[in-house]
Amino acid sequence: MGHRKTHAPKHGSLAYLPRKRAKKPVARIRYWPKLDAKTPRLLGFTGYKAGMTYIFNIEDRKRSPNFGQEVVRPATVIETPPVLVIGIRAYTKTPYGLTHLTEAWMGAPPADLYRALVLPENFDTESMLQKLQNNIDKTTNIRVITATQPKQTSLAKKKPDITEIEIGGSTVPQQFEYAKTLLGKPVAAEEVFKEGQYTDIAAITTGKGFQGPVKRWGVTILQHKGRKTKRGIATLGPWNPHHVMYSVPRAGQMGYHQRTEYNKRILKIGKDGKEITVKGGYIRYGLLKGPYILIEGSIPGTEKRLIRLRHPARPPREASENLPQITYTSIESTQGK
Repeated sequence: MGHRKTHAPKHGSLAYLPRKRAKKPVARIRYWPKLDAKTPRLLGFTGYKAGMTYIFNIEDRKRSPNFGQEVVRPATVIETPPVLVIGIRAYTKTPYGLTHLTEAWMGAPPADLYRALVLPENFDTESMLQKLQNNIDKTTNIRVITATQPKQTSLAKKKPDITEIEIGGSTVPQQFEYAKTLLGKPVAAEEVFKEGQYTDIAAITTGKGFQGPVKRWGVTILQHKGRKTKRGIATLGPWNPHHVMYSVPRAGQMGYHQRTEYNKRILKIGKDGKEITVKGGYIRYGLLKGPYILIEGSIPGTEKRLIRLRHPARPPREASENLPQITYTSIESTQGK
């Protein structure tokens, strides 16, 4: 038997191209699922990533070989202060996609909102709502404009993050009536999600800067006797076509891309962040002051990054209906304190 040549194709999906930096640190949600619920409800929420810990819980997936046993799982903590509904926006469907019809804003927006938007002195909310009502027959989608409240967290930032969240379930007129009851009021995470359900997470991944093809694409390091380079690639492609193809692994930006992770389970929705804060605080984040969501597994992004949660677009068929039974949550220091 002769020496068998090792074959190592490049890693990394070509479905996520171009690998360039995201426009903003806030993820965009391009699709909102349709709900069959009879009552309207918000389809998403916003929070800030604090860090990771681990938990012990009882395995409740019936097909798992560990069903009924205590298992250890990694978990991510997202601090979720209530979001403030500052506006309602109506859209209509056209052959070219959704088009903005009209909108209504709350009468006295909070002072911190001026950090994010240029606002008029006062809004005529009643006439705006009436205009929305007059256009209700043309409206196909109702969304609320929400502002986060970072002052209620340990973050140093004061500028709120503005996002749109669609309302699902029931009919458009009922969705509008529901949006009117929310206008100008804070909405908590437990009003949107419940423990045990699955959610989709959209966020901007941790930025790694400009990286070479070995780190960025996982290509094989060449032998040291080769010409010129070890951490490059052996060929840029064929003579024909006369250009470097998009599929050839090159150096460039790595990380700080938008990614959506599907079907992450909500283990717990808590109101007091002190009960989940590890000793000494989460590294690069600090202490949790208020409400939080505990997510099973890891999620994209670094600490302090804005995380957008959405009702699952393609929920698992065999999802457990039971509440997660958490037997232990680690609050041991990650720094050995």
